[in-house]
Amino acid sequence: MNTNEVDIEEIDPRLDNAHWSDVLVQALPYFKHWVGKVVVVKYGGNAMLNADLKKHVMEDIVLLNTIGIHVVLVHGGGPEINNMLGRVGKESKFINGLRYTDAETMEIVQMVLTGKLNKDIVALLLENGGKAVGLSGVDSGLLKAVKIQKDGQDLGFVGEVTEVNPEILESLLEQNFIPVVSTVALGCDGDNVRYNINADTAAAKIAVALHAEKFVQLTNVPGVLKDVHDPKSLIQRIHIGDVEKYIDEGIIAGGMIPKIECCMLARNGGVPRTHIIDGRVPHSLLIEMFSDRGIGTMIY
Repeated sequence: MNTNEVDIEEIDPRLDNAHWSDVLVQALPYFKHWVGKVVVVKYGGNAMLNADLKKHVMEDIVLLNTIGIHVVLVHGGGPEINNMLGRVGKESKFINGLRYTDAETMEIVQMVLTGKLNKDIVALLLENGGKAVGLSGVDSGLLKAVKIQKDGQDLGFVGEVTEVNPEILESLLEQNFIPVVSTVALGCDGDNVRYNINADTAAAKIAVALHAEKFVQLTNVPGVLKDVHDPKSLIQRIHIGDVEKYIDEGIIAGGMIPKIECCMLARNGGVPRTHIIDGRVPHSLLIEMFSDRGIGTMIY
């Protein structure tokens, strides 16, 4: 049987020595290719909520770092923010899919993202043997942003990244640290207001600024599906020139559109490989990085 036709769920975890050695030999060229390269991973979705999946992601990141791949982990935290707002009796409000962020909500966003979540992720990486440092977009002026509106509606302290200053990330990567970035940004031109930033877009712009070799978004879906009700209808590769056609046909729709747009942003900015992969699959990042089979959808 062709291994490319085997579902991940069907792979026998009790492989004998010959199979294990074959897997490692097949992975060796990928190890060689990726050593010294920068990979930016946007971390979110179920992989961030489920304890077992969290562990798998951290193990993947530490392995990549250990063999000499420079990984930057960028995270959001919508569910955690919703939970904290609920605990203080404040309603979560969204306008066209973007969180309305008044001054009080911005304080909570900053506390949750740059405080609790960022340090939780750093601690997990350390527990798994990694060298990790937590940052926000405020640190060293990493991310600068301007206030945005959506369809003429005021969103409060919601910003769009206009500038990435990657020096702090480059310095950490040179020392073999794993930077973990929460997406709170400073304003531009003397504006010292903090802004809530879309993590997918911020991750794509960080990938461009670092001249990353690969940009990966961990999501809650297998990738782009021809039929959303059929996981086996996965489209593994989409040429950037075909994206509009897929949108017009309704194949790329809803929440997948902004994720594809982030891939296009990274690709147009010079990142050679951009991917949307299923964070619900254990070790999906390793499967994508080190096998012929790949996983998810690549925009090329």
